[in-house]
Amino acid sequence: MRYFFTIIVLFALAPLASAHGLFIFANDGQDQDQQDQDEFQCMRAARDQTGFNPMATPTATTRAPETQGGAGRGAVRGALLGTAVGAVTGNTRQGALAGAAGGGLMGGMRRADSNRDQDRWAREEAANYQRNRNNWNRAFTACMSSRGYTVG
Repeated sequence: MRYFFTIIVLFALAPLASAHGLFIFANDGQDQDQQDQDEFQCMRAARDQTGFNPMATPTATTRAPETQGGAGRGAVRGALLGTAVGAVTGNTRQGALAGAAGGGLMGGMRRADSNRDQDRWAREEAANYQRNRNNWNRAFTACMSSRGYTVG
């Protein structure tokens, strides 16, 4: 579930990523047509240099961890195992109840671990995107500065 939340957040931020979000001031009297041309060329140069395209929709660079566990699923598995153990000891009902309780607990713990893995993955993906974006911004800023602009 958190994986889907992360993807929704990334898609919500996609329009913001398309605008480079930097203020550009011409230092040498360049007109708007020249500035537009310089921006386009520097955006392409920054993309080629960094391998990052801020105009593209953000995507995950690694596969999300699979959701695992769950109290309900664990309880069912535990009840089945408890029934089998109970059949050997002569009390299937008590074995099923004990198995369901233990299985539910273990399933819930697996789900909590799975949620932590997904949260960690989402944070790593967001940090990776931000790192690539910062590298692109630096390359773009350097290119525009070399052409006589102040970028802030």
